[in-house]
Amino acid sequence: MPMNPVFLKKILFLAVGIYLLLPASFCLEGGVQMFFKHAKAQEKFDLPEFSTDGDISLEKALKQRKSTRSFTSDPLTLDEAGQLLWAAQGINRPDRGYRTAPSAGALYPLEVFLAAGKVEGLDPGLYRYLPKNHQLTKIKTGDLRRDLYNQALRQSSVLYAPAVVVIAGIYERTTGRYGQRGRQYVHMEVGHAGQNIHLQAEALGLGTVVIGAFDDSGVQQVLGLSDNEIPMYLMPVGK
Repeated sequence: MPMNPVFLKKILFLAVGIYLLLPASFCLEGGVQMFFKHAKAQEKFDLPEFSTDGDISLEKALKQRKSTRSFTSDPLTLDEAGQLLWAAQGINRPDRGYRTAPSAGALYPLEVFLAAGKVEGLDPGLYRYLPKNHQLTKIKTGDLRRDLYNQALRQSSVLYAPAVVVIAGIYERTTGRYGQRGRQYVHMEVGHAGQNIHLQAEALGLGTVVIGAFDDSGVQQVLGLSDNEIPMYLMPVGK
């Protein structure tokens, strides 16, 4: 006895629907376990409250500022990591959302990442700093320092520092208002943020160095950055 054509059509639509849904949650992501692992990787972590009253003066931090390329095996504390990230791009005027580094038109084209190898309270991985609420979100699992080291002409400071602060710029956020001149403003801004990190490191008894010698596309690939997130600084930091 032939089956009802309308019933056959419903079965066909159901089968196609299941086929299209399964790859997104199972086939492409490796099943339910991988789906939830990916979701978990996007969780946000609150950082300890940042300090606005350090132990040394600005003048002393300026006097002591230097490039440090050798580090001990001591880990960074989460307080230290959070303080460095706040110094780079944290909010210092919450009523306006303004940050610690000046930005042309307050457009804030910089994105700051922490490649954590040995940071107390953090699993090794890549974290994006979220200035608005002084938080981190984990975007990659695993210690990326050796991969960054390979892309940075094998400069040992990248490999042996407990963490590397990475600053990337998104030109379009600034050029949308200022045209090609905006690219220069982005370059200025990354310098402001880098100096803030340098001075904050000195105030915490830490060392850092600004590294610009690296393969841009290689660093993008290691960190999984989008095409418009251009890496500008690698700053290894530690004791």
